[in-house]
This record gives sequence, structure tokens and C-alpha cells, in this order.
Amino acid sequence: MADPSPPPAERLLSLPLWPLAVLAALLPAAASLLALWLAVRAGLVPACNPFFDGCVSISRAARYELPNTVFRALMLPAATLQGLVWLLAARWLRSGLGSTPGLRALAPLGLTAALALVLYGSFLGTEGQVYRWLRQYGTVVYFGFTCLCLLLAGNAVLRLAATGRLALPRLLQHALAGLAVFLVTLGIVNAIVAALFDDELKARVENVTEWWGALVFVLGFLALAAMWWRLRLRVTLGPPPLQP
Repeated sequence: MADPSPPPAERLLSLPLWPLAVLAALLPAAASLLALWLAVRAGLVPACNPFFDGCVSISRAARYELPNTVFRALMLPAATLQGLVWLLAARWLRSGLGSTPGLRALAPLGLTAALALVLYGSFLGTEGQVYRWLRQYGTVVYFGFTCLCLLLAGNAVLRLAATGRLALPRLLQHALAGLAVFLVTLGIVNAIVAALFDDELKARVENVTEWWGALVFVLGFLALAAMWWRLRLRVTLGPPPLQP
């Protein structure tokens, strides 16, 4: 009979979790900002501050030529990392709170959001009604489901902190939930502007909302990274146990 004892320590690899969340935050940020910079240099979009001027969306900045290639090269691995981070976050939070309905939904929602980001990045720059629909579908699902992930994870962090099972600074305790509320507020403002004002203002507000929404997600993953760094969370990799 094979020995079912755990593998020796030298066969295990222990890695900190926080760098994964940092990469999940910074790769999309780099993809968007680098695509914008390249597009401005190539004369594809006007030079402006998109967070306030609303002159260009992320999609338009990364739609053509070199900006599109760079955007895809960075965004597709970023989507994989974000899906992995939500899987790890769900497991971490369930270890403290148990298998609640919200935490059972966290991993599937995070994986769906990551797949939607892959879909968006894959079809960005293509033409045709079907491709345009796929890009729009990917954007809506990614933003919506990632917002839900922030809400679910943020609520779980607050519950753990309230029971004394999670020692974090007050700002970090409220970071995920606060960012999710801010994102919902952006969506409400966008809807009000779309209903009351002309198409030009509507387009500018939509562009601003897209950039600020993307920034919210960057800050959300950075907040998770800060939590994991302070808690010194690690993941241990090794061969599976031998079966008798």
C-alpha cells in the first residue's frame, strides 16, 4: 500500500498571495494607459484627460493598430489573473465565514467576469454587428459581475472584522464595499444623464464612467492585495497526496 503521508516540506512551494492581486490590478491599468498613450502618439485619438474630459473611451483608444495589439497582449493574461484572484478570495473568505450563499456565488461570478473580459479583449477591433454585440456583452458582464464580486467580498470582510476574526485597518475593512457603492453611483449618474441630456453629453459621461469604473476595479484588487499582505496569506503548492 502506498504511503498516504503528506509530501516532505522540501517538495512544497509556498508563495505569498498579494503579488497575484497586484498584477491583476496593474496589468489592466497598464494596458489601458499604454494603449491611450500609443493612440494619442499615432493621432488615432485626441490628447486629453479621459477621466475628466470624456473625449475617448477605453475601447476607442485600444481599437486599432499597435494600441490594439498591446492592449490584447496585456489584458488577456490580466483576465486570467483576475479570475484566479476571485477564486482565492472566495476560498479565503469561506474559511472564515463558512459556505454562505454569497460566498458560494463569488467564485462563479469572478470566473464569469474574467471570461467576459477575455471576450471583450478578443473581439476589440473587429467589425460587424455580431462582433460589436460580443464586445458590448463582454463589457456589461465584466463591469456588472466584478461589481457584484466587490460587494460580496466587501460584505464578507466587514462581517469577519465585526466578529473580531479579521484584524485590518478600518479603511481596508470598508474598501471593497465602498468601491462597489461608488461604482453603482457612477452607473446611476450615467443613467440619469442618458435620460435627460443630449447625445454629446451622454457620450462624454459614458466615457468618463468607463475610465472611472476601470479605476475602481484597479483599486479593488489593490485593496485585496493590501489585505493579503497585512495578513501574510500564502498559497502552498505541491504534488497531490498518493492514493492507497
